[in-house]
Amino acid sequence: MPYNVTPIPDVDDDQKLQQYIQDRRVIGYDPLVQPALLRHEVQPTAASQLTIAAARYNAARIVAGQDDRILVIVGPCSIHCADQAIEYANLLKSKLASWDNLLIKPRTTVGWKGLINDPDIDGSFKINKGLRVARQLLCDLTDIGVPVGSELLDTISPQYIADLISWGAIGARTTESQLHRELASGVSFPIGFKNGTDGSVNVAIDAMRSASNPHAFMGVTEQGLAAIVKTRGNQDVHVILRGGTKGPNYASEHVRAASKSIEKARPTNHASVMIDCSHGNSQKNHNNQPKVVDVICSQLAVGDKNITGVMIESHINSGRQDVPAEGPSGLKHGVSITDACVDWECTVGMLDRLNEAVKARRNYLVEQGFQRPAGFQRETPPSP
Repeated sequence: MPYNVTPIPDVDDDQKLQQYIQDRRVIGYDPLVQPALLRHEVQPTAASQLTIAAARYNAARIVAGQDDRILVIVGPCSIHCADQAIEYANLLKSKLASWDNLLIKPRTTVGWKGLINDPDIDGSFKINKGLRVARQLLCDLTDIGVPVGSELLDTISPQYIADLISWGAIGARTTESQLHRELASGVSFPIGFKNGTDGSVNVAIDAMRSASNPHAFMGVTEQGLAAIVKTRGNQDVHVILRGGTKGPNYASEHVRAASKSIEKARPTNHASVMIDCSHGNSQKNHNNQPKVVDVICSQLAVGDKNITGVMIESHINSGRQDVPAEGPSGLKHGVSITDACVDWECTVGMLDRLNEAVKARRNYLVEQGFQRPAGFQRETPPSP
């Protein structure tokens, strides 16, 4: 049936005319809790704050090339169950001591149109509830000593949770967005920009340059008031290679090309590259992620200094699932409802290999007489 354009109402009927020209497609407005109020109601512990501060500092040093560990963002594509997120974080925490060459943060994308927008996964869109659940989850995760990283999907929800995040990402579809570049310029943690969906790294580099400069833009305060936000600019920015429609971009030639472009655009900064093992680099097959990690490890083992981070889509159990007709009660335990993930056992193997590869890189560079940059603080073993 063809679409019929709504005709202009009688110009003498002022009420109908106003309805026609204003909010014609808006159903209604519901009150949204103020960020400051939610922050007051759900506060981080002293242990949480220490976890967040230390993780931000260490992540920034890795991005700056002043710490030779690898920043690993690992976890589900998105969170739909807080209890399972805690379970996964406890699995990570139990292994952290054995991965001393890695700085690990679970990826807890609570900003997706799910946990915050529809926490009950039933189309009820109880956003105020979702914000509380998300904030409480981040408090709980950081309280047990596990810092978190999250993708920033919009410019309002960060006001509710940004104080609990240690690293953030801007996705491939929003890297070109001026709003997200402005947002990134003002957050208090390192930010990674993914290359475009076509695989272009230039859009991510442009985003880095933009976000590292001051901005003034319209935003919302902690009190929920419209305001002009003025930022200093964020120097803790880097590129994320995630592949694209033209194919993967995690091989050594891709890393070298991206690094050279970054050096040209930001000559006084370390050319920091994170590699996303999923999405275009895995060709949307989660079972390919270990293969990507192995290629990364081979690059690290021969001294690549530009690879500073890795992203892995991982969950308790492998694969993905759709929400069944009966709703959340029918979901399988520990299985993603968005992108497919590798399971915990596979994750451990991948991180074990990355940990050894960082150690191999350190030894290789020492043998080559590598001079540590100013501010470098990690101990390096003597050459044999």
